[in-house]
Amino acid sequence: MPTPVLPIVAALLTAATAVSYLPQDPPGYRDTPRLPDGWRVHDADRPRPPVVTPPPAGEPVPAPSDAIVLFDGKSLAAFRGNGGAAKWLLQDGAMIVNGTGDIETVAEFGDCQLHVEWSAPSPTKGDSQGRGNSGVFFFGRYEIQVLDSFENPTYADGQAAALYGQKPPLLNASRKPGEWQTYDIYFRAPRFGADGAVQQPARVTVVHNGIVVQLDEALLGATAHRAVAKYDRHGDKGPIRLQDHGDPVRFRNLWVRPLQLERPAAPPAAK
Repeated sequence: MPTPVLPIVAALLTAATAVSYLPQDPPGYRDTPRLPDGWRVHDADRPRPPVVTPPPAGEPVPAPSDAIVLFDGKSLAAFRGNGGAAKWLLQDGAMIVNGTGDIETVAEFGDCQLHVEWSAPSPTKGDSQGRGNSGVFFFGRYEIQVLDSFENPTYADGQAAALYGQKPPLLNASRKPGEWQTYDIYFRAPRFGADGAVQQPARVTVVHNGIVVQLDEALLGATAHRAVAKYDRHGDKGPIRLQDHGDPVRFRNLWVRPLQLERPAAPPAAK
């Protein structure tokens, strides 16, 4: 979960697995602050989304004619890594997380449609947040969780397709580890006023393996671990970041379509 704010979060995530609950307890926490909906952040007692069987995995989804292809299986040129070129492993048309750190797009995007195909490691290793963990971040700060959530209990707001630490998906539409999964994410960036206050929160819809699991949900702010998210003002565009959480998650066939959505009209000039 890195970039400026996120390296700290990543360190906390790594350390947190040993901290607030015993192995026999439901994964999660009972000592974190409460979200506006009344549940605690990463609440151990929050009901897990029902499981639904998605359609079988298929071939890569072709990019529309107006899309910007971020990864075609051959080159990481659209991405940069920590302090230079992206260094994730390229193999069999996929890029694989390899411990060299997060990568993010060189180009920046605001409102957009993003298509991502990913696969959790097989055979499996670890459990809860330690199994097939990665993430897709808009503006380097708003995360859609990537996790092996196939028969892998974890806290509800941390499973695959969750708005991490904020909103669980409506359903668990995960395929088995090793199978290709798709995210189609429709992201509307937040709008800030001249004073830096949020006029309109970021909103997101997520379709996981062809199934709607987040529908026009408002984000509470930048992704945080064990804390309630909040906004800090930023520009109209930012990078799309993929997380290196230490698990060899694979990605393929990434493309994005910038969307031209209306922004709030400027207030009339004072007379």
